[in-house]
Amino acid sequence: MKKIFAVVMAVAFVFSVAGFAVAAEKAAAPAAAPAAAPAAEKKEADKKAAAEKKESDKKAEAEKKEADKKAAAEKKEADKKAAAEKKAKTEPATPAAPAEKK
Repeated sequence: MKKIFAVVMAVAFVFSVAGFAVAAEKAAAPAAAPAAAPAAEKKEADKKAAAEKKESDKKAEAEKKEADKKAAAEKKEADKKAAAEKKAKTEPATPAAPAEKK
């Protein structure tokens, strides 16, 4: 009878240890999931920020090119005007043609 009692107690002990192991595993799983969620959210936020920065950089580059084109056109126009003024100052004025006598 002592042997049967010892075997029953051993089996009960094994089941209790196994039950604690299962409970501990279940308790640890939800704790790990929320820790993983912020990492995934952070990764997604980083991707979004990188995409926004890339778009912003592209827009800034386009605006810079547009400003450079405008500045180049203005400089070209100013150079033309300066050349015309210089030419007008250096060339003698042509006298008006004399009126014809009848």
